[in-house]
Amino acid sequence: MSEKKKPTTEEKKLIKTDAKPSTKEKKAKPKLKKPTTIKKEPTKTPEKASDREKKKRPPRPPRAKMNEQPPEIRVKNFEEVPYGLTPEQAKIEASRCIQCKKPKCVEGCPVGVKIPEFIALIADGKFVEAACKIKETNVLPAVCGRVCPQETQCEETCVLARRSEPVAIGWLEKFCADFERLGGHIKLPKKQKPNRKKIAIIGSGPAGLTVAGDLTLLGYSVTIFEAFHKGGGVLVYGIPEFRLPKEIVEKEIHYLERLGVTIKYNHVIGRCKSIDELFTRDGFDTVFIGVGAGLPRFMNMPGENLTGVYSANEYLTRSNLMKAYLFPDYNTPIRKGRSVTVVGGGNVAMDCARTAMRLGSSKVTLVYRRAREQMPARLEEIHHAEEEGIILRLLSNPVEIIGDEKGRVTKIKCQRYELGEPDDSGRRRPVPIENDYFEYDTDLVIIAIGNNSNPLIAATTPDIKTNKWGNIVVDDLGRTSKKYVYAAGDIVTGAATVISAMGGARQAAIGIHYDLTGHIDPEIPTACEMPDEWLDEEEKPKAN
Repeated sequence: MSEKKKPTTEEKKLIKTDAKPSTKEKKAKPKLKKPTTIKKEPTKTPEKASDREKKKRPPRPPRAKMNEQPPEIRVKNFEEVPYGLTPEQAKIEASRCIQCKKPKCVEGCPVGVKIPEFIALIADGKFVEAACKIKETNVLPAVCGRVCPQETQCEETCVLARRSEPVAIGWLEKFCADFERLGGHIKLPKKQKPNRKKIAIIGSGPAGLTVAGDLTLLGYSVTIFEAFHKGGGVLVYGIPEFRLPKEIVEKEIHYLERLGVTIKYNHVIGRCKSIDELFTRDGFDTVFIGVGAGLPRFMNMPGENLTGVYSANEYLTRSNLMKAYLFPDYNTPIRKGRSVTVVGGGNVAMDCARTAMRLGSSKVTLVYRRAREQMPARLEEIHHAEEEGIILRLLSNPVEIIGDEKGRVTKIKCQRYELGEPDDSGRRRPVPIENDYFEYDTDLVIIAIGNNSNPLIAATTPDIKTNKWGNIVVDDLGRTSKKYVYAAGDIVTGAATVISAMGGARQAAIGIHYDLTGHIDPEIPTACEMPDEWLDEEEKPKAN
C-alpha cells in the first residue's frame, strides 16, 4: 500500500479554520470594549394629575348636622322633628361624595336611584334637576327621604363609611324633593297614547302608588280601590305626623290624579266585589294587589282582652288617619293613659311610644325581649325616643296583663330574659330566665310586635297561592298563580320598608307591561321638569 500523504502547511491552516474553536481559543478571542455610560442623576417619576389633585384637595367636611326641634318642645306637638338642610348645608354635604366609578350605594337602593348623579347636581346647586334624577326610579322621594332606613341600605354601602361617616343620602333626597315641591317646580310629563288597557290596583299604599304612577305614564287606564276614606295606606294610617307630614302624601296622590289616575275610596275588595268580578263585570285587563300586611298580631297572653289594650294598628290609625291627636276638633276618642306600656322593638313600637308621649302620658315604657343592639328600629328613632323620655326595659317580655274588678288594665307582669345562642337570623336568641318575674303599674298597653297578612283576598280568591304565613307567592315580576293578577309589598314579603315595597312594585309594573304588550323594561317618563317636547301644550312655558 502507498503511504498516506501528510497535509501541507496550507492545508493544515484550512482545516483549523473549518474546525470549531477550542476552549482556549475562545478565551483568546479579544473582548469587545463596552461602551462607556454616562452616569446621570436619578430623575423623579413625574406626578400624575390625580396625585397632584389629591395633595391640593382640602380635607372633606364632616357630615352635616341637621337642626331639630328640642326634645322638651317637640313632645308637646306633632310637628316634624327635623327642620331639614339649608341650601348651603345641602351643597356642602353633597360635596363630600367622591363620585365612585362603581357606586355601591346604588346597589344598596331597592329601586336603584342614581345616587351619585343626583348628589352631583345638588353640589352644583341644581336642586330641581336633582329631584328629577331621583324620580327616574323613585316616585316618592319626599317620603323615602324621611322614612327609609338609609343607614342599612344605601348609606351602609357608601365608601366613606369605611373611614368616617357616610354621605347623608336620605337628607339630601328629602332636601331636593322638598325644594321641588315647595317651589312649585313639579310639571306633568307627557303620557304615552292611551292603549285601551284597564288596570285595577287594590290598595293605595307605597306599592299601589308606584304601579299607578308607572303604568299611567305608559298609556294605561288606572283605577285604585282604597278601603279607607283617604289614600296613602300605611303612609297615612301607620306613620305619625311628626315623622311624615300628611300634606306630602296628599301632594303625591294629587299628582297621580292630575296624571289621570282614578281613586275609589271606601272600596273593600273582597267584600263589595271580588277580584273575579273586577275582570268579568268591570272589564279590567289586569289586577295588582298592594294591600299590605294589616292584620294585628297579639301575644295570646292572659289579659289582652282588658279595657286599655290596643293593637298598634288601631292605636296609630286612630291618632294618624282619624286625627285623634286633634280631639275635639276631630271627633275620634282615644285612651291616653297616664303610664303607657308599648310591647315591641321596631319602628312601629317607637311610633306608638312617641305618639303616647305627645298625647300627654306622664310615663311611657317600651318592653322588648332582646338587647338594644338587636332592636329592629332605626337608630335615629331609638335616639329620638330616648331624648323624649321613653324608658326602655330590654331583655324583658310580658307574660300577663292584670286588671281590676271593672276589667281595666292596672298592671303588667314581665319575665326577664338573657341572650343565648344565635337563631336563624344570626341574632342571639332571647332565653327566659326561670322564675325571674317583675310587675309594674300601667293603665294602657299597646301591642306592637308586627302584623300578619290580611286573609280577605286569599279567602275570596282561593286560586291565588299563599305561603304558610298567608303571604301571596309571586315570581320575579310580581306574577301570582292567577293569570293577570300581580302583587308586591308587604302582602308578599311580610312587614318591611316603604322602599322595598316600591322596588317590588316597579318589577310588577314591568311584568304587567310585558305581559300585555310584549315590551320589557320600559323607560318610564318621570314626574319632574321635562324638556318642552315632552310637555302637553297647556304645560309648555308661555312666550313673553
